[in-house]
Amino acid sequence: MTKIILPELGEGITQATIACWHAKVDEDVVAGQEICEAVTDKASFVIEAPAPGKLKSIFVNEGQVGLVGGTLGTIESI
Repeated sequence: MTKIILPELGEGITQATIACWHAKVDEDVVAGQEICEAVTDKASFVIEAPAPGKLKSIFVNEGQVGLVGGTLGTIESI
């Protein structure tokens, strides 16, 4: 199981709101695929799938806030 982590987004940014998910649970994804978008008061960021597989879970839904370094979801290898 591979974790989808909210990466460092810039100096002083500790959290971001998930604007949308581009993949649904149980959908196949490829490494580097744009999987979701995160927004802060300064900018928006695309989060890419860190590994190929099946999007198994989403922990931070659209409109919810995730913390930098926190797990947004998981990908299961297929």
